[in-house]
Amino acid sequence: METLRRKIRIAVLWILAAVAMSAHMILLSADPSAMKKMAEWAATAGQGEWVFVSLFWLVPLWLAFVAMTMNGSANRWVNFVVATFFTILNIWHFFICGVPILKGGPFAEPTAHHILLVGSTVVATALIAWYACKWPKQEA
Repeated sequence: METLRRKIRIAVLWILAAVAMSAHMILLSADPSAMKKMAEWAATAGQGEWVFVSLFWLVPLWLAFVAMTMNGSANRWVNFVVATFFTILNIWHFFICGVPILKGGPFAEPTAHHILLVGSTVVATALIAWYACKWPKQEA
């Protein structure tokens, strides 16, 4: 029963990460200055960049499925490794897009929704890594 509870927590956190990223992109599209910068980026982005951006949604959604269906220590390790990678990736996203000291970022300063939603993805993926790391080995 505890294993099922742990799997559900991890799956819900993966879904939360995907939904928060979706909400972030939707709210960005309502900000005129952000839309201008996104349009400039989109005009020069290649297929690789678009695939990379789509992974912010697809990987968390697939990992929610994997967390519920995969058994054994492979489930624990897949969630730990991917969640750790996504935590780092989301921290990078947070800083590259919204911190004024990084002059190369597309935005002069973070918006409230940027801090809330991208920060939520960082917390969600860090919690996934934590739950996976603390998963008792005999349950895995």
